Amino acid sequence: MAKRSLMSKGLSASRPMTGDMGHEPGLVAFDFDGTLTVKDSFNAFLKWRAGPRKWTRGVLRLTPSLIAYVFDRNRAKLKAAAVREFLKGASVEQIENDARAFAQAHAASLLRPDAVAVWRAWRAKGAKLVIVTASPEITVAPFARGLGADMLIGTRLMTNDAGRILGGLDGNNCRAKEKVLRLREIFGADVRLTAAYGDTSGDTEMLAIADEKGYRVFRGKPIT
Repeated sequence: MAKRSLMSKGLSASRPMTGDMGHEPGLVAFDFDGTLTVKDSFNAFLKWRAGPRKWTRGVLRLTPSLIAYVFDRNRAKLKAAAVREFLKGASVEQIENDARAFAQAHAASLLRPDAVAVWRAWRAKGAKLVIVTASPEITVAPFARGLGADMLIGTRLMTNDAGRILGGLDGNNCRAKEKVLRLREIFGADVRLTAAYGDTSGDTEMLAIADEKGYRVFRGKPIT
């Protein structure tokens, strides 16, 4: 089977949602997990989709990968293992449908109200808004569409020609320097962000190319 990358329909680095962003002023980047949300959305999605029993069994089978992570701190390797355990063999259409259902059910309990307020404030100023995340594009896409993001840049999953997930990552985990590399691929080597927001060391490089650096500035909790 030939391998190909998994890009979310209608919302990806290669297809902006609203026009060509070019090198316009007012380009603002938000990390997703922990910045726009209160916790890791991908783990939450996997747990929701699997259900209690399958989630517990899957986590147990991931024990060797979790132990290896303690020593090598290789997030990409751990993420690929989780994708193999919980998503391998599923069709792209199925995961897209599940991701939409998950976002509809949990957006209100995941999104930080103060982060969303800042997002909307930048939108009101005419900024172009991009989410740059280590989570898979396919699972974040429904949230990005709901927020009205102009673009989503995230980790890509491998699929075969039949449109089924193979259980690995296509390219690098979209974290740390990879975030800047992906931004440069789209906007050019001299890309400069008007503002960027993040919450971990995985956002350091992205924050470094922003005029306004928002590190752990959002503390809001959803009211559920």
